[in-house]
Amino acid sequence: MQPAWAGHAYALWGPPRYPEGFAHFDYVNPQAPQGGELRLVSNLRTSTFDKYNPFTIKGSAPAYLSELMFDSLLTGAMDETATGYGLLAEDVSVAADGLSATFRLRPAARFHNGQPVLAQDVKHSYDTLVGPYTSPGYKTLLIDVAGADVLDERTVRFRFKKPNRELPLTVGGLPVFSRDWGAGKPFDQVVTDPPIGSGPYRIGPVNFGKDITYVRDPHYWARGLNVRRGQANFERISVKIYKDNTARLEALKAGEFDLMRFFSAGDWARRVNGKKFDTGELVKGEFAHKLPAGFQSYVLNTRRALLRDARVRQALDLALDYEWMNRQMFYGSYQRVQDLFGNTACEAQGTPTPAERALLEPWRAQIPPAAFGPMYRAPSTQAPSSLRENLRRAQALLRAAGWQVQDGVLRAVNVPGVPAGTALVLEYMDSNEGGMRVVAPWMRNLEKLGITLRFRSVDFALYQQRLQKFDFDITSLAFQGTNNPGQEFADMFGSQAADQEDSGNFTGLQNPAVDAMIAAMVGARTQEELLPACHALDRIIMHSHILVPQWFASTHRMAYNAWRLERPAVLPPYSPGEMWAVWTWWAKK
Repeated sequence: MQPAWAGHAYALWGPPRYPEGFAHFDYVNPQAPQGGELRLVSNLRTSTFDKYNPFTIKGSAPAYLSELMFDSLLTGAMDETATGYGLLAEDVSVAADGLSATFRLRPAARFHNGQPVLAQDVKHSYDTLVGPYTSPGYKTLLIDVAGADVLDERTVRFRFKKPNRELPLTVGGLPVFSRDWGAGKPFDQVVTDPPIGSGPYRIGPVNFGKDITYVRDPHYWARGLNVRRGQANFERISVKIYKDNTARLEALKAGEFDLMRFFSAGDWARRVNGKKFDTGELVKGEFAHKLPAGFQSYVLNTRRALLRDARVRQALDLALDYEWMNRQMFYGSYQRVQDLFGNTACEAQGTPTPAERALLEPWRAQIPPAAFGPMYRAPSTQAPSSLRENLRRAQALLRAAGWQVQDGVLRAVNVPGVPAGTALVLEYMDSNEGGMRVVAPWMRNLEKLGITLRFRSVDFALYQQRLQKFDFDITSLAFQGTNNPGQEFADMFGSQAADQEDSGNFTGLQNPAVDAMIAAMVGARTQEELLPACHALDRIIMHSHILVPQWFASTHRMAYNAWRLERPAVLPPYSPGEMWAVWTWWAKK
């Protein structure tokens, strides 16, 4: 069968922004000098590492390793969504029936060991990622991929179980690594073997478990390619690790590293200052973006008997006074998360459209009745609403769910699966002791309802282990947003993933209606089919009250060394925070 489409790029909807033969992306400086060092600091949640393999389940890999060391068949642009341009692949073709995508590899593509990147390596990478030793998220993401076939030395074809416009981008974005990595050992035993990828950087000097330096591969095969021109400009990228947030901030002020992204409004407003900021050596920059808002939330684990009733979960939601927190603690710098798809066309609004109702109606018995009405909005304490009014609503919901206050403590009276007299005591798990400050106002409000929320800080290794085993009541997670949701939502909310250890379904949600909406979303052939499915999923999830929405910033807040770093004039609208600096900034001579 003749391919339906072939060329230098694949776009999910419409033509790609950049035509064949384009010189470089618009947001880079193609004349950027090469050399120098970028000194970064690791995010607190990846405060150490014990392996070099970022794909296996156990352990932690160093920050930025995947992005810097592994090329993929296709790569995206920071000023465009839902398009992949040829990187390892010089050509991509999609069959007319949508059941396969074929990639032709560039003859120049090389791994760090000098060996060519061949179709066998692409197949090996795919087979390994869906094998027994990697995160189950890959298996869920690739569930509709039937397999990979080597057609010749440099041509590989991925077969799909059903037509899905997203799958060519999904397989095109997989990391590709050499068959020689690990010398044939079982993949879970490939731990400290340096990865053999084809990206612009390799592992350099390492203080194992503490600091790591990536060095640019002098023989990087794609340094002159249009999708890499003006990028990967630093000779070295070092990543320092501080386990204490205060130590990180003081190290920045002392000039020990060049760039730090801030997620704390308090730090940004009150503590990012000092002599080096006064002299202009260090600069505070807020970079506006058009990225999806994401849905950073408090995650409620419905596997716990105390959290199985949606009315209890809604009561917890009503007790969070975001407006007070934003005013008193966050310096008014955040906006409230409202749903899964904020700042994108997939965000549900108002009441369901006829197309949305057509998707929802067959599942009415499995869907919260509120999902057929106005879209969920996070509770507010702004006039005419108030915290008092919200807590009264919460009390009514708790009574209806079989809970009563006895001597100031909320106890089970008639709650299925919960012994009578059981107090409603929940644990909030965090890997950062500083999280107590943010949770404390919520805890105080819950006390007024007779609910005890205990704060539990654990070290990162234990935190990660408990997440993998779903051993928590409530935790906080930042879910990345997307303009083009697809199969990854089956990992986050699908029924099958709820029973898979180390999956992304932290809430434990199991609902056939959710599975059906995700299937409709994944199977959409046009945006006109995609949007109603997104909106319907949005309504079901948010009205299920499995998430208590938090907040997001519409800018990237970064402090950087203006005496050591230069940046391009153009800020791409979909720049991913500090990775914009990693890829496109350069060192001053």
